[in-house]
Amino acid sequence: MFLALLRSETAQSPERMRAALAGLRAYQGAERSAPLPQMPIIARIGRAMLRDYGGSGRPAVFVPSLINPPRVLDLHERSSLLRWLATRGVRPLLVDWGVPSAEERDLDIGGHVEALLLPLLREIGERVDLVGYCLGGTMALAAAARHPVASLALIATPWHFNGFGSDSREALASLWQLAAPAAEQMGVFPMEVLQTAFWQLDPARTVTKFERFGTLDPTSEAAQGFVVLEDWANDGPPLTLAAGRDLLVHMIGEDRPGQGRWNVAGSAVEPNSIGCPVLDIVSTSDRIVPAASAARLGETIELALGHVGMVVGSRAGTELWEPLAGWLSQLRKP
Repeated sequence: MFLALLRSETAQSPERMRAALAGLRAYQGAERSAPLPQMPIIARIGRAMLRDYGGSGRPAVFVPSLINPPRVLDLHERSSLLRWLATRGVRPLLVDWGVPSAEERDLDIGGHVEALLLPLLREIGERVDLVGYCLGGTMALAAAARHPVASLALIATPWHFNGFGSDSREALASLWQLAAPAAEQMGVFPMEVLQTAFWQLDPARTVTKFERFGTLDPTSEAAQGFVVLEDWANDGPPLTLAAGRDLLVHMIGEDRPGQGRWNVAGSAVEPNSIGCPVLDIVSTSDRIVPAASAARLGETIELALGHVGMVVGSRAGTELWEPLAGWLSQLRKP
């Protein structure tokens, strides 16, 4: 699938194709360092777990997307938002969704909130700050509407899915029609199918990044960072069958959350009913989750970083980590 995209993007430039293929080979053969050790589990509901990153104070529960592994929030020693926050008076707890099975084929995204996330929050036994990233933010918003939390922070979180634009919505929604027959047979929705959709959102960048990687010193910090991030982006368990349908058809295709028609735990989620302080961190240059899709609740911080770069990039510390830590700390003052 990547090679088909590569041929399409470089059809008029054999030099670019050679450069991108060289970069791809360099990436495939790059040395990998050992991943960071996983943190201890303090609660478990079914396959979902809460991992404790230490620190102090009121727990801050981080809800990652169902797409790709949760370790983007703990990528490596230089780019771990969670380990950094644990040194700043925060006690981060990370939701690890685990690996779904075909037997869970009917568990949609709202079902993940109801059957996994809300029970995990109840297991903690005290009010928490809830922080959601990407689709995890959409789910955290629903959880905050169903369970009392001290605060809610949203990072690159879609809510008004009509903000993706008609062309992107049609392309992503049609992906379900193409993949559904095979997914029905497997009982899960493969992550690789969603990855091809992300490639199509910005195919030129998908090719260019490998062209550039081929020019890097493989021992450089930039090259090593690229490998770690690209490995994360191409990894991850599948979605449940119902979650894949929910995302592509009901959310992206029909904008049920934005239209007040996304039901979780028996009724539609109403963002304006959330009574706790809310921080909405929105990127004006996000190609994965456009700024137009944000809920725009509470206090809003706008930045101009990519969807992943805002969390792990060279400017993430000053533009996202520090403002988030400052906001959480302010809430803890008597």
